[in-house]
Amino acid sequence: MTKRTLRFVIACGLLTAACVFATASLAQTPALPPDINPVTLSRLPPVTPSDLDEEGQKLLAARQNVNPAPGPGHIGIYNPKASEGTGVLGRALGVPTGEKSRLGQRMYQLVVLITAREIDQQYEWSAHEPMGLRAGLEQPVIDVVKYDRDVKGLAEKDATVIQFLRTLMREHKVSSELWAKQIQLFGRQNTVEIMQLMGDYFTAGTMMNAADQHLPPTRQALLPALPRGR
Repeated sequence: MTKRTLRFVIACGLLTAACVFATASLAQTPALPPDINPVTLSRLPPVTPSDLDEEGQKLLAARQNVNPAPGPGHIGIYNPKASEGTGVLGRALGVPTGEKSRLGQRMYQLVVLITAREIDQQYEWSAHEPMGLRAGLEQPVIDVVKYDRDVKGLAEKDATVIQFLRTLMREHKVSSELWAKQIQLFGRQNTVEIMQLMGDYFTAGTMMNAADQHLPPTRQALLPALPRGR
């Protein structure tokens, strides 16, 4: 067998192996529901000018960074004017890493995870659990949020912010005692920042819930389902 023939045989073998691997990977990927767009992995296809009014078309045309990839961005762009405002808010809050957050990255990520857990938002959670770990948020603290466990044994600030946001999301109010404790530990400015951060991720997360945002195949689902009414 000549060297040229040998190289051809090896190349064919590698190509065959690659095809087999690709076929197996596709077979393992769950089929998407019929109303899910294969590009955005949600119920909303990539935006086009025909989806928008005249003002929206002008704002869309002026954008240089329209990305139809999965995530909240491709949803918000259906309302370009409002998404400009949410973008300003997000940047002021330090979205998405929390590097510039006045809360510090660790607390920032904890607030995001609490919000994602309360609305069962898989896309946000699966992105921010790894971010939280990198920011120094301990896995036992994450697991208290992830599995809706009691906060007993946590550091006082962690336990308080979890109780504060859980209560606010579930009961739509907090007691005078819990409010006073939150203010004592975080101050008024940081407490408002925490509520704004929660609201920002709540907005993005509920939009993704409504649009049934699926995860990209490369991202692992990290948020387990929990019984409702907990």
